Amino acid sequence: MTIGNIKIKTPVFLAPMAGVTDYPFRILCKEMGAGMVYSEFVSADGIIRENSKTLDLIKFEEEERPIGIQIFGSDPEVMSKASRFVLNSFKPDLIDINYGCPVPKVTKKGAGSAALKDLCLMDDITAAVVESVDEIPVTVKMRAGWSNNSIVVPEVGNRLENIGVKAIALHPRTTKQRYTGKANWTHIRELKKACSIPIIGNGDVRSASDMMRMFDETGCDAVMVGRAAQGNPWFFKEAIAVLKNHPQPPTPSLNEIAMTCSRHFNLLLKNKGSRIGSNLMRKHFSNYIKGFPGASTFRKNLVTAPDLDSMKKALDSFIYASMIEQNEIV
Repeated sequence: MTIGNIKIKTPVFLAPMAGVTDYPFRILCKEMGAGMVYSEFVSADGIIRENSKTLDLIKFEEEERPIGIQIFGSDPEVMSKASRFVLNSFKPDLIDINYGCPVPKVTKKGAGSAALKDLCLMDDITAAVVESVDEIPVTVKMRAGWSNNSIVVPEVGNRLENIGVKAIALHPRTTKQRYTGKANWTHIRELKKACSIPIIGNGDVRSASDMMRMFDETGCDAVMVGRAAQGNPWFFKEAIAVLKNHPQPPTPSLNEIAMTCSRHFNLLLKNKGSRIGSNLMRKHFSNYIKGFPGASTFRKNLVTAPDLDSMKKALDSFIYASMIEQNEIV
């Protein structure tokens, strides 16, 4: 498939997730076959102030391409300047606008899915970004509406396409739903019928079979997965096998899980430093280490480790146990 001038090999994308889709996690998913990856969402205000922590969220490596940088904000001029700064300074493949975040800390400032309550402002923000970075595609990730009484799809799709947006990712819950209830895939199908640009489905895809069902039921051009990939970057390998009608890859062994944990941990330490890296890894350990005998003990030891050395020792114990389980040492 293509988005603007970008050719994408696999129509299975890693969703942008705050505190999750940093370089270490993105590269693991990319190596497993993710067709497109995105940064965590980045504040336009922080970008134009050139805040160092904000800019760190944008950095990426060449092997991650194609990659989108997702930005959020409520002021068209600020969003325009931020987009131009990102393009000039980092040269991503596309800019993605966040109209989907339902978190009150974001929506109270008029950003994220708050734009769904003011479509004229959404138009202005979108047009400002499209005009500022006309060399690369601009895409949008959004929700179906603010509430069940104010669903904006599929109508808003035509508005965004006419402004120049090259693809729309839709999570068909409302802002009010947050992550409760079910994602209404009917909205994805309706949006696909209304638009000629690629539509990316998102929401309640927990397995490769869910992915195929979303393709079949909605006609979407790509599927974006978020929570299903946490602790399971192998999701993409399985998804590609299903798409190509190939035999399913074997379930990751305990040792493969342990070694992936170790690699993820070391990448975080290298990229974020000891304190931030070890703290971020705690939630990843919780996602990786489950579903096998003794998992709760290993997980508890890693998540509650009081310092970096203790965490490394707990991880070594997990790796050693995984090697014994596979009879890799005598």
